[in-house]
Amino acid sequence: MKRSTTRRDFIKSTAVLAGGALLPSARAADAAAAHQATGVKVGEVTDTTAIVWTRLTARPTRLNEGVVIPGKVKKNQPAALAVAAHEIEGACPGADGRIRVRYGTREDLGDARETAWMDVSAATDHTHHFALSGLKPDTAYHYAVETTSPAGEPHGALRGRFETAPAPGTPSDFRFCVMTCQGYPDRDHADGHPIYPSMLALAPKFISMTGDVIYYDNDEPRAKTPALARLHWERMFSLPRLVECLRNSATYWLKDDHDTLDNDASPGAKMGAFTFAEGQRIFREQTPMSEPGYRTFRWGRDLQIWLTDGRDFRSRNNLPDGPEKTIWGAEQKAWFKKTVKASDATWKLLISPTPLVGPDRAQKNDNHANAGFTHEGDELRAWMQANVPDNFFVVCGDRHWQYHSVHPATGVQEFSVGAASDSHAGGTPGHDPEWHRFHRVKGGFLSVQLTTANQQSRIHFRHHSVAGKVVYEFSATRPTA
Repeated sequence: MKRSTTRRDFIKSTAVLAGGALLPSARAADAAAAHQATGVKVGEVTDTTAIVWTRLTARPTRLNEGVVIPGKVKKNQPAALAVAAHEIEGACPGADGRIRVRYGTREDLGDARETAWMDVSAATDHTHHFALSGLKPDTAYHYAVETTSPAGEPHGALRGRFETAPAPGTPSDFRFCVMTCQGYPDRDHADGHPIYPSMLALAPKFISMTGDVIYYDNDEPRAKTPALARLHWERMFSLPRLVECLRNSATYWLKDDHDTLDNDASPGAKMGAFTFAEGQRIFREQTPMSEPGYRTFRWGRDLQIWLTDGRDFRSRNNLPDGPEKTIWGAEQKAWFKKTVKASDATWKLLISPTPLVGPDRAQKNDNHANAGFTHEGDELRAWMQANVPDNFFVVCGDRHWQYHSVHPATGVQEFSVGAASDSHAGGTPGHDPEWHRFHRVKGGFLSVQLTTANQQSRIHFRHHSVAGKVVYEFSATRPTA
């Protein structure tokens, strides 16, 4: 059996300061000269494919000396800012030029394959998505993203690594992490949220970025234009801890309301001059995410995950509840039921940007745990009870507290990840013993571990604090033959 990277291996390759800040590893020695201030994101990993998201920036680093617009949005915020987006703290303006990726299984890239050089421009915010294919299953890949000026003058390369999924017949032995809800003013450390070094120390095969990774409407400055919307991506994903973590792990991305437009957003809405449709487009521009927004991935014999979209196909929240009111839409719902029933994975896991179980606050009306979507929520939970009663779990983002809930009527189990920082935690209706096996109003993340032994597969859920401490765990076991 292939040995997974351990915490000791990670510490060997990354220096850690006493305060928790990360120093670049030896493999990233050339990163300081790279014009990629917003890092690299590797997504949609399968056993043979991956998407590498890249972006060429005008400067090697973020604008740390820019104008600071602190805190949350104020009710009486001026209609227009006095400064341009590129002058604000954390800005990382893009630059014209060329990008390519070199990748291989050797750390020194002695066996590297190369993509073609691609021109980037303002039309795509100087980003490019490279689709890699022909990869080997269950294999660690190293890469270097290289950039040049329009005239061909080279910059330094940004290096990283990711691991492909095991083939469908291979026993599943690995760990992954799930996070959500990260506010920029609430990051609790200048270099980025503490969960990032905590997750990376667990050597996850992938991290699910489960919605609300930025807050267009809550965090100053409010994104009333596409330029301000992109600023939110620039300043968040140029934070050193995020760059370090995401260049060393595969990811899967889901969008929710705040990183599409504003709170409880639905198609057709707008915020100032910024529209819901622009929010949909920019989310895909800024992430290594494939179409459509709902998709499924197999990780070995024992795990299959489903990622659902709760924004693109939904009805307005204020419509009367009934058979026609939907969050998923008919096509996504039919796809979900068909693919879940067809799967022979030992464990089936839905990763949703919003809850299906809850319970949620009574005043909320935006998800399947709310009264406004009772009909579709009941339909989905009843279908899960009838078709996948013993090996199916829901992991959700959106809520700013951690929980493990069991639906009293159907037995559907749901794990809420919790906010990405302690400062961002809150909002719970309180502990309810009829529903909750665990309830905690603090920040953190979720890890899920698969192990195989003696013809048994075990799935182990762990809620972690922001520092990585395990605060709750639950496991289940099933035979594999």
